[in-house]
Amino acid sequence: MKKLFRSTHIRSGYTGLLAVCCLAFSACNTVRKVTFSSMLQEMTDRESLARFPSPAFSLAQFSSYDRATVKPGDSTWFANWDRSMFIREETNAGRKEYVMFDAQGPGAVVRFWMTFAGEDSGKGTLRIYIDGQEEPVISGTAVDILSGTGLVNGPLASSVSDITDYHMRGHNLYLPVPYAKSCKITYESSNIKDAGAKTGGESVYYNINYRTYRDARVRSFSRDDLEKDRPVLDAVQQKLKTLDRQTDGLDLSTTSLSRRIGAGQSAEFPLPAGSGAIRHLVLKLDARNIEQALRSTVLEMTFDGERTVWSPVGDFFGTGYQLRHSNTWYTRVDSTGTMNAWWVMPYRKDARIVVHNLGTEPVTTEGEARSAPWKWDARSMHFGASWHQFTNLFTGEMKNNEGAGSPFDINYVELTGKGVYVGDAISLFNTVYAWWGEGDEKVYVDGEQFPSHIGTGTEDYYGYAWCRPERFSGHPYIAQPDGSGNFVPGYTVNMRLRGLDAIPFTTSLKFDMEMWHWTRARINFAPVSFRYMLPGGRSNVLPDPATAKKPVVLKREELIPPVIAGGKIEAESMILDNHSGGNFRYQNNVRYGWSDNMQVFWTDARPGDKLTLRFRSETEGEFDAVAGVTMAPDYGRFRMTLNGQPLGDAPVDLYAPKLRVDTTAPGRVSLKKGENLLEITVTEARPNEKRTAFFGLDYLKFTAAAGR
Repeated sequence: MKKLFRSTHIRSGYTGLLAVCCLAFSACNTVRKVTFSSMLQEMTDRESLARFPSPAFSLAQFSSYDRATVKPGDSTWFANWDRSMFIREETNAGRKEYVMFDAQGPGAVVRFWMTFAGEDSGKGTLRIYIDGQEEPVISGTAVDILSGTGLVNGPLASSVSDITDYHMRGHNLYLPVPYAKSCKITYESSNIKDAGAKTGGESVYYNINYRTYRDARVRSFSRDDLEKDRPVLDAVQQKLKTLDRQTDGLDLSTTSLSRRIGAGQSAEFPLPAGSGAIRHLVLKLDARNIEQALRSTVLEMTFDGERTVWSPVGDFFGTGYQLRHSNTWYTRVDSTGTMNAWWVMPYRKDARIVVHNLGTEPVTTEGEARSAPWKWDARSMHFGASWHQFTNLFTGEMKNNEGAGSPFDINYVELTGKGVYVGDAISLFNTVYAWWGEGDEKVYVDGEQFPSHIGTGTEDYYGYAWCRPERFSGHPYIAQPDGSGNFVPGYTVNMRLRGLDAIPFTTSLKFDMEMWHWTRARINFAPVSFRYMLPGGRSNVLPDPATAKKPVVLKREELIPPVIAGGKIEAESMILDNHSGGNFRYQNNVRYGWSDNMQVFWTDARPGDKLTLRFRSETEGEFDAVAGVTMAPDYGRFRMTLNGQPLGDAPVDLYAPKLRVDTTAPGRVSLKKGENLLEITVTEARPNEKRTAFFGLDYLKFTAAAGR
């Protein structure tokens, strides 16, 4: 508008000038102002997510993803050197600074995550420059700014989990940093050696989400804002810390969701007619098998004739199919099994909730939906949730950082229409002793050929770091209600719910996550995604009753049957009962010639240490046994027994000067119908520095004994 005023000439009379001034005033009136204070207030306004953003903005991400990732389908698409990758190096006032972020405004940084590895890591200087200024508006050590007290306290600046060693945490800053013209973020550290930290030095991992406004006047952040807007900042911090759920002043109506629902039956609950919005949803299930009920009891929600929510109850509330405590800005699951959601869910004319019991036993629901009047307008959107499970998913072979081993992208959801992506959660069951979530998120907005969001690892996307299994909750936007399946066979639930980092889209959004399991595995992986969309929006994820009613997996053996088949059992199908020392895992490698490319691998065991494995047989009797074993320089001497009976007359010696796969024939054995116990005891270690022994078992093969 300044350009318009400069080109306007003063003439006799006021008609032309008045017209120009009116035009200018009208145009300025439509340009919304964005400030540090207004963004803070937006964070605690749940209603704002339910209306398409105004002023409009796009959301994108800078990260330290491996720059070899260039083209979908290319051999490097899953490259994994996702660290110490920067845009460029700069020299500022004699300092070498690595540029992590460089964006043109108007815009705002809305989420900043980092973690580090290496000596003195995280102690480098982080600088944020705004609007081309030579001096940074923010400067300090990275960990102090992101999760210390360099800017604010928690929860806007926090690290997770607080029971994890500090150096293994993810550091999260959710304090908005608006800028009018541009923003540049750099990191200075003398410990960085090269891109990808391939030769050592400091490993720097980062993900930075930022908004770019299309038609807004943004007032740039300054350190003075922290004091000038202190009342607003303190109020927002308090609300986010206490996860404020006050509904004072709302004219609330309550719809009971309490019902006994028979097996294979459904219960329908209409909401008050007219324009309204669900403000609070609470539900508790009572069933003989609560784990199965959490998965096979499905929540369906229809707004104005459009079904937008179809999800198992447990997944919808962020606990999956096992009750796990969590507490976020939008959801809570408490120790009694009561599940709450505070998503605002508007409708123009009518809405209904249907609860389906897809299980084989009755389920009793106890709860209510609390709704209030809503002023429907052209920006109002329907809330939606899409769920599906990748069942018994094969994750490929052993990976390396170049992406070998056949990782692949799996799809959380693909949305068509106009709306905002507001979060997701996963519940999964891991079956091996290895980290399952090395893969990066890839988010394509409005038909992008290359994702505007590409990350550095699943745990980084969900706000923690280093695959850590420690549970955390109480943060407004991220949670790991259970991480017990992160390193060992077991169950994991992760959540990331969005506020200022919600992703708007005008025609489509596609969310993929790399399935990048370090080793060969079978896994159940169930994502649920949340969004708001204008009426008419569509999700590619359709209701899947057949999967929702499948028996849930609580033990590894329910997904990987430890049963002799065709006279043979793979060692990696056996169940670890216990080991008195050393380290145990299922080892994967395509080069050694192991049957199915895996073996049981027991390392660093000492004389007297015992390993016990379990497997099942459908028959009983006498059999001749053959064991597939690995022999190598670090492998020791072992005594093996089956159901308490020795396998062979003497301990088996697995030493060999070079690694090789071989067999040993321990002779006649007795199998029980049902469970059988295989015990391996170290009798002699190798003369190495640790005086320890390795043990590798590929398989056991059984042939009916002659004369049977």
